[in-house]
Amino acid sequence: MDEKLLLIILDGVPYRNFRRLFGNLEGWVQSGEARVWTHRAVLPSISASCYASIHTGVSPQVHGCTGNKNVFRLSQPDVFSQVRAENGVTGAVAHSYWSEFFNRHPFDYVRDIEYDEPESNTINHGRFHSMTGYGQDNQMTPSDVDLFATLTSLCLRFGLDYGLLHTCTLDSMGHRFHHDCTEMDHACAMMDEMLAPFIPKWRAAGYEIIVTADHGQDARGHHGGRDPLQQDTALYYFGPADGPPEDTMIDQLQIAPTVLSRLGAPIPETMQAKPFLT
Repeated sequence: MDEKLLLIILDGVPYRNFRRLFGNLEGWVQSGEARVWTHRAVLPSISASCYASIHTGVSPQVHGCTGNKNVFRLSQPDVFSQVRAENGVTGAVAHSYWSEFFNRHPFDYVRDIEYDEPESNTINHGRFHSMTGYGQDNQMTPSDVDLFATLTSLCLRFGLDYGLLHTCTLDSMGHRFHHDCTEMDHACAMMDEMLAPFIPKWRAAGYEIIVTADHGQDARGHHGGRDPLQQDTALYYFGPADGPPEDTMIDQLQIAPTVLSRLGAPIPETMQAKPFLT
């Protein structure tokens, strides 16, 4: 493939929390090693709907996922399948919804929680967690440093051309504590600190990196609608490509064709949005 790329999705981080609390990411922007834009989610700005749109490049009104209770194997071409069409190696460390959307539905805890399938036409190396039992009193989220380390291990062991990482920690914390509080300030700072050591490792291994969220979250810990706090997040890019001015709004549907264009994989006709990196 032309390049290698990792997409890091930190679930449920509003734009203002990225820009205010992620000192390492902002430090790389300040030093010129990264660029940042506003990224606007599709509607509904619900997690599963956004996951599906991020990887298919089509809206929920097209792919049909209307929310977290409506998860199924999607029919549209997606980033994983298009990378595999060019014989690229794919991997994912993520919530089980991603496995159900892009590999197999329903999710089987034994079969699908960890697999290596070199001949798969979607995800070759999957490491998934289900968060079964999630609620206000028990978040059921794995440690983020473990997830970052797992993705790094997949890159080193299998030479991933494209890798996805998704973590629900900040979304879960936001639903529990809402966003204007000490708990969320600390949670965002901790995420930034845990992520930071891996960025140079991934760059040294030859990866371009996109760090973003699927959606934002408002002051009451809600998302799904079109309020900017719910819909808008930040998108950070580490790599050599040219991008638009910083005040450009990135449409969520641009992410899939952008990733494929950077990797040199074919962009299917279903992805109508224009790549934002060149």
